[in-house]
Amino acid sequence: MDITVSKEILSDTMLDANIIRENPDMIRTMLINRNRSEDVLDKFLNADKEWRALTEEGNRLRKKRNDVSLQISRLKGPEKDALVQEMKSVSSRIKEIDEGLSACEADRTDALLNIPNIPHSSVPIGKDEHDNVVVYEWGKKREFDFKPLEHFEIADNLDIIDFERATKVAGSGFYCLKGDGARLERAMISYFLDRHKDQGYTEVFPPVVINTNAVIGTGQYPNLKDDMYYLERDDMWLNPTAEVPVTNLLQGEILDRKDLPVNYTAYLPSFRREAGKHSDTHGIIRVHEFNKVEMVRFVEPEGSFDVLERLRMDAEELIRELELPYRVLLLCTGDMSFSCAKCYDLELYVPGKDAWLEASSCSCFTDFQARRAKIKYRPEPHLKSEFVHTLNGSGLALPRTMVAILENYQNKDGTVTIPKVLRPYMRGQEVIGN
Repeated sequence: MDITVSKEILSDTMLDANIIRENPDMIRTMLINRNRSEDVLDKFLNADKEWRALTEEGNRLRKKRNDVSLQISRLKGPEKDALVQEMKSVSSRIKEIDEGLSACEADRTDALLNIPNIPHSSVPIGKDEHDNVVVYEWGKKREFDFKPLEHFEIADNLDIIDFERATKVAGSGFYCLKGDGARLERAMISYFLDRHKDQGYTEVFPPVVINTNAVIGTGQYPNLKDDMYYLERDDMWLNPTAEVPVTNLLQGEILDRKDLPVNYTAYLPSFRREAGKHSDTHGIIRVHEFNKVEMVRFVEPEGSFDVLERLRMDAEELIRELELPYRVLLLCTGDMSFSCAKCYDLELYVPGKDAWLEASSCSCFTDFQARRAKIKYRPEPHLKSEFVHTLNGSGLALPRTMVAILENYQNKDGTVTIPKVLRPYMRGQEVIGN
């Protein structure tokens, strides 16, 4: 597919190229720890070495051409003709160099776009999810006097999720909430947004459709391009997470220090192909379209990892108020997403499945996204602008929170008790039943 990428977005983005040039061994180790190919580093180093050599040669030849041009204007006869001929060769070589520089720049940019963020020193080194660290668990798992059902069985009995009709409309991997299922979803969205407002976030409602610059800005492109829905005719994408449009609202801006922090929250439907992921095909655990409430923070670099802890607690407050058992995981290097420098997952316990389901990821990206999206701030009016640090967290992802509520609050008679904090949003209703 033909993807349009603006030159403005590609300049001075991704990881700082100087860090890679000066610390190639560190970057190589980082790639290994993150289960990524070292080839991308070799591609960058080779292209960068050639780019610098060609740049030096081009500068030298341009200087020579300028100096000789002054001499030619004062000469006549064979000597002048010889220099004119020599300068034609020089100009031809400069043209070749410019073409080579363009090719090198393309290779460097492609490599930089595919080098992930550097993990924070506190991130455990590990290969996959089995090496994540459980920070703590909260809440007591409920003891049932009956065999708890899985969410899709509960939903079918209560007629609150329609999979068959959704499949007619959109195909497999989609679902239709109905009746009290739709009302419960709406109640969660309103509750989450209201709580985030109390926590100091400004609500925004950005576009669902985004351009290529936006998915580059937050690191989804090209890393996750095969997992996103691309609208080829319009060169647009369906957002894979609200983090993308919300973060890019400040794309290309230079903020004043007094403007920071900027805290946004947003509800949006999001879309993922879930390419190659075939587990959890029953129900709404892994679907192509899902609702989510997102928190995004833009902060000064100093103390951004402390902000991550507060951001995580903002998400945890919602789970605790829903009275759902959960655990906090610190992700290892091999399980973190491409743009993260540090990430916590909040997983809800679901008794019907007897499993833990991720309902929120809370991440600090340092200046990785800000470099790509060109989001800066000026520490003082007289000082040079610097990149902000960005953070985001799900607060919360709706489908898996719905799963956790249905399974944890199910009753022996087939009804589901509505969590107390959601009842005001459901006009005082306490139970979902037939």
